[in-house]
Amino acid sequence: MKIVFGIAYPPERRFGYGQAKQPKLYKSTMKLQKETINKPGLHGRWYGDACGTAFGMELLGERWSLLIVRELMFGPRRFTDIRANLPGISAKVLTERLAGLETTGVIVRTNAPEPVPAQLYGLTEWGYAAEPLVQEIGRWAAASPLHDPTLPLSPASFMLSLRTMLDSNVARDLDVTAVFEIGSARFTARLERGEMPIQRGETAAPDLTFSAVSAQPLAAVFYGDMAALDAGVMIEGRRDMVRPFTDCFSLPAKHSE
Repeated sequence: MKIVFGIAYPPERRFGYGQAKQPKLYKSTMKLQKETINKPGLHGRWYGDACGTAFGMELLGERWSLLIVRELMFGPRRFTDIRANLPGISAKVLTERLAGLETTGVIVRTNAPEPVPAQLYGLTEWGYAAEPLVQEIGRWAAASPLHDPTLPLSPASFMLSLRTMLDSNVARDLDVTAVFEIGSARFTARLERGEMPIQRGETAAPDLTFSAVSAQPLAAVFYGDMAALDAGVMIEGRRDMVRPFTDCFSLPAKHSE
């Protein structure tokens, strides 16, 4: 028995109106603990914060991790392919990041079939779900006056930027199939009803074909309003579609302080 303000309460009533809520809270907490008990140390290793944003930073916030995910957005790649498109990353660091992303369920390893067997790294279904995250942080950062669009970028980075910077209102009446030849990489973009899925490889008889030795000249044409000839970009196909197609993409206005 406990006496509070001169009133005697039995032990079962000491917590007043919140008494009924305690068992439910306890059960919910225990359920969450059981769901995460098999993966100790993954969530909370940096921040000790239950927030999903904090956990997202723990999953993808290490240097290079998010860029590795970006490189895999259009399908599985070999170790050497990933490293070639991320200048500056060492083999040791790439190995560590791939292992970490595999442990957390973001990527999965598979084997390429004959005639050239190789180990491939690709995104899981959950890993592919990170595309809006990559797009939004790219769109947000591109609005900074400090953003330098003339820096090098990989073919996958450029193609993902097209999906990010597409103005669906401008593009809603266009129906264009475009092939992009960027060095040895090939991509096919199908613009229809304001949406533009992209896949690796090329298709027969596209409306337009853009060819360049690297992604930078293409970025100059699509985002810098530079003439294709001056940028070193070759364009084949329906010339009447070139300008309407390139006008569908633009960088966001710069944020003013």
